[in-house]
Amino acid sequence: MKNSKIFSLLFVSFIASAMFAQKEDRTIITESSEPMEDIYIDDIVKRTLVEENRIIEWSPIREADIGWEKRIWRVIDTREKMNLVFRYPNAPFFEILRELAQNDDVTAFRDEFFKEPYGMDELDKLVNRVDTVSTFDYDTYEEKIEIVRSELNWEDVKQYRVKEIWFFDEELSRMRVRIIGIAPLFTETNEESGLSFTRPLFWIYYPEAREGLSKHRVFNEFNDIAPKSWYDYFEDRYFASYIYKKSNALDLRTEDIYNGYDRAGIDRLLESEKIKNELFNFEHDLWEY
Repeated sequence: MKNSKIFSLLFVSFIASAMFAQKEDRTIITESSEPMEDIYIDDIVKRTLVEENRIIEWSPIREADIGWEKRIWRVIDTREKMNLVFRYPNAPFFEILRELAQNDDVTAFRDEFFKEPYGMDELDKLVNRVDTVSTFDYDTYEEKIEIVRSELNWEDVKQYRVKEIWFFDEELSRMRVRIIGIAPLFTETNEESGLSFTRPLFWIYYPEAREGLSKHRVFNEFNDIAPKSWYDYFEDRYFASYIYKKSNALDLRTEDIYNGYDRAGIDRLLESEKIKNELFNFEHDLWEY
């Protein structure tokens, strides 16, 4: 009799523990539960340094303190080894610009003078493609035309234009530079003629985009945890580029000056290096040793 009571108690405790374990396995995640992204982290810790980053405001400059100024236009080619971070598949730079523009965090402009902004509908048509695809319905044996909407592939954006201003600050007695705008370049091919041409998709006003760029991490080849944002990347000028235009009376680009012969590309690069050296030497020429 005593043994049967003990057996009954053990059986009841076993059933209770099994039901409790089953209940734990069926835990339902509700809105008040801990988010899944906070439970399963593809890292050692959750990275928040860049997301919580705050930018340093530019110091105000008086017009009277600008003794000399020159506008420079550059091209960043993402196929260069130093610029491969622009093509990082997990977070390509074009996708960051597209996200900032479509979320209305920054304004996308048609022109580099920031006078004609795109509307949200216009921007959506610009960064997305609508194509017609013919499909065959095997049930009705009919061919149907369907409209397919696809995003612009970031891999097709291989270059970026950067508009910047170099100026001499008389208050600090040194040369300074500020980026004004950034534009992704898209290469299109005319189906009829077969000719390709490159054009800016849109222009982003960089002073407005600094805050948004500071929230996105740049891949570091030497340290995966390095807390460097795109804001730091542009402010510290880690990118490689070549100059394709400087402000001039006829608004000519280097390709307008050197064009139509075999060595034109080399002469454009030499002209770019010449402009770089002029900027470098200008400040030194102001001093006497």
